[in-house]
Amino acid sequence: MTPKKMMKMARRWQKEALKSGSHDLETNKGHFVAYTTDNSRFVMPLHYLENNVFLELLRMSEDEFGLPRNGPITLACDSILMKYLVAVFERGFNEDLEKALIVSVV
Repeated sequence: MTPKKMMKMARRWQKEALKSGSHDLETNKGHFVAYTTDNSRFVMPLHYLENNVFLELLRMSEDEFGLPRNGPITLACDSILMKYLVAVFERGFNEDLEKALIVSVV
């Protein structure tokens, strides 16, 4: 999947989640909410949608759960993995680590 297609898919996920009107999805401007399979809530900055690892998680989630219609985005991972990925995203990483993370997530 090309990065352009992944960004389009991520935007579609965000629009669907915002359409639901759930108060649980309200966040600060520039952020979005996603849940993990163990129901942990993560408020993440929109710039994560530019990250190939995160986009792969969204693609996997769409394959597993479909697009959210009346509820939040649920990522196909647990909170432990998501906490680790957020820590890595915040520190930054090179292309080799990104490829390794994508392989490990898949």
